[in-house]
Amino acid sequence: MSFVRVVVALGLVVPVSTAFGQAPTITDAIRDLGGWYVHRVTSPYQQDETEIRVLLPEKTTEGERFPVVYVLPVEAGGEHRYGDGLAEIKRHDLHNRYRAIFVAPTFSQLPWYADHPTEPTIRQETHFMQVVVPYVEKTYPAAGEPQDRLLLGFSKSGWGAWSLLLRHPDFFGRAAAWDAPLMLDKPGTYGSSEIFGTAANFANYRISTGLRAKAGSLRGSKRLVLLGYGSFRQEHRSIHALMEKLELPHDYRDGPERKHDWHSGWVTEAVELLIPAEGSARLGTVKS
Repeated sequence: MSFVRVVVALGLVVPVSTAFGQAPTITDAIRDLGGWYVHRVTSPYQQDETEIRVLLPEKTTEGERFPVVYVLPVEAGGEHRYGDGLAEIKRHDLHNRYRAIFVAPTFSQLPWYADHPTEPTIRQETHFMQVVVPYVEKTYPAAGEPQDRLLLGFSKSGWGAWSLLLRHPDFFGRAAAWDAPLMLDKPGTYGSSEIFGTAANFANYRISTGLRAKAGSLRGSKRLVLLGYGSFRQEHRSIHALMEKLELPHDYRDGPERKHDWHSGWVTEAVELLIPAEGSARLGTVKS
């Protein structure tokens, strides 16, 4: 029996303890016409039902394990006005070229990858860290080491990719952001107030603050990727200058200018910088 058939058949649920005594429920995988697997998720940390979409390499061997790239959405729910990141991965065959698992979760509200200070159903960071990632690593052949947990996003989700790594540097390996408002210094724009709630809470997630706080632990290798622009070139130039001042190694590309969209041509380069060209699949015991 192949691994994918096992996933579809088992109906696994990850138990997660919460302050409300509730646990998320996650459905069996359903194969989507796009070629990925879809799980529906009911989580105490999200207001409505969400999804986890998983794109696997087409050919695998027994015991092989893979890095996981989390393709972070920029819109709420299943909206795709700015394109579909997982579809772009599939279109360029990146899951096979780099032998990696690509995972695209959704969120009930506009994703800023933060926990609201008072609203329990707007806890995006907690939902991602305690529901999405554990389920993926329990159910699929994920390598499960920090260097194999990779984050990819643009705009708000580029902010989210860097924010998650800066807040959890021992859990995630690398993060790539394209055309993101990385120098945002207070909540209010781009629907951020509804997620961060207060200026004090926003300060816990502010990218420039996180870079200064974690500079010492990030100087060993290039863990942050900063790519081209569509709407936020000055933001990128400013955050690059800050990282230069902090002596933080990073990959930086000032351009080319592209449309602010998943499908404008930047994704392949971002994945190339996140994963070595030969990929990093390895042999080991797959979690059951």
